[in-house]
Amino acid sequence: MTHVENPTEPPPKEAFPLFSEPAAGSEKRIVISLVALFGIIATAVLILLYVVPFYGFSRISVHLPLIMAILTALVGAVLLGSLGLLAAVFALGRDVSFSRKLRSVAIKLLLPILVGLGRLAGFRREQVQHAFVAVNNELVLAQCRNGSPPRSVLLLMPHCLQDKDCLVKITHRVENCKRCGKCSIKDLLGLAEKYGVHIAVATGGTIARRIVIETRPDLIIAVACERDLTSGIQDTTPLPVYGIFNQRPFGPCLNTQVALDRVESVLREVLPGFPGRSEN
Repeated sequence: MTHVENPTEPPPKEAFPLFSEPAAGSEKRIVISLVALFGIIATAVLILLYVVPFYGFSRISVHLPLIMAILTALVGAVLLGSLGLLAAVFALGRDVSFSRKLRSVAIKLLLPILVGLGRLAGFRREQVQHAFVAVNNELVLAQCRNGSPPRSVLLLMPHCLQDKDCLVKITHRVENCKRCGKCSIKDLLGLAEKYGVHIAVATGGTIARRIVIETRPDLIIAVACERDLTSGIQDTTPLPVYGIFNQRPFGPCLNTQVALDRVESVLREVLPGFPGRSEN
C-alpha cells in the first residue's frame, strides 16, 4: 500500500463519486439493465429445464409434460413478475409495501448475481456497487417520506476516519474523542448531538452487528468503502441503511474522510421537524 507522506498535498482523484448521491439516470439504467438480463437468463434456464427432459417425462406419463409445463410457466411468471416489480420500484424511486420484502430478498440474493452479470457485461464491480447503493438510498428516502420516518437513527462510522496517530480508543465509546479536530469524528459527534441521534465507530462487521443489536435503530446512516458498505446493507436487511462512500485521499483504511454536508443533508431529510425535509 502506498502512503502519502505529505498530507497537505492535494488528494488524487478517485475513479468514482466520493459519496452516494441520489440515484442518477445512468445508475438506475445499470441496475435495471442487469435485472432485465438476469430475468432473460433465468427464463432461458427454466425453458431448458423443461425442454431437455420433455421426452423423458412423456415416457413416465402422458400428462406429466403438461403438468411440468404449467409448473414451469408459473415459476417463470412469478420470477418475471417479481423482477419487473423490482425494476419498476428502482426506476420510479417509490417505495410500496409489497416491494419492501421483495427488496430484502433482492439485496441478499440478487446483488452478488448483478455484480457477476455486470462484470460479464463490461461493468466494473465498483460501478455496480455504486449504482446499487444509490438506488437503495433513493428507496430508503422514499420509505421515510411515505409516512415512515425513523424514530431512532444510528450514524455508523468506520474506524479509519480516526487520525492514524491518535491514541484515544473510540471504538467502544466514541464519546472518548478529545475533539481535537484532526479528523472527522469531532464534527460527526456534533451532528449526532445536534440531531439527537446515536453514533458509533466500528472496526469491522462483527462489531457493527453488535452495535446494531444494542442500539436497535429504525434507520442506519453508514459510511464505508464499497465492499464494507454493500456487505453491511446485505447483513442488516430488512433494516434500512442509507450508505455514503468514504473518501480515501491517502489510500484504503488510512485517514479516510466523509462528506459531512452529505451526512447532515440526509439527517435533515429523514428526521421530521427539521428544515430541508422533502415531502415529495
